Amino acid sequence: MYLHLGQDFILHTRDIIGIFDMETATLSRHTRDFLRRAETEGAVVSLSNDLPKSFVLADWPDEAVFVSPISAATLKKRCGALPGGDGEE
Repeated sequence: MYLHLGQDFILHTRDIIGIFDMETATLSRHTRDFLRRAETEGAVVSLSNDLPKSFVLADWPDEAVFVSPISAATLKKRCGALPGGDGEE
């Protein structure tokens, strides 16, 4: 199944490693360092010019971080609403 991340972008759920709330996850220095390094390496894809609410770590096409204007809670609910209840096919 696929998950809509924002701005007409969808991602296959099997490629999702994790969905994180931007506000709470970035309290950790390690997360901030990770995001900074991913941006330096060109692995961050911003899906909106709006204030980011979440980021999705995915294994597509290579390891990438998708910054989304959709809240982590909403994205997780959408995954749970997919067949199987956990977003898996």
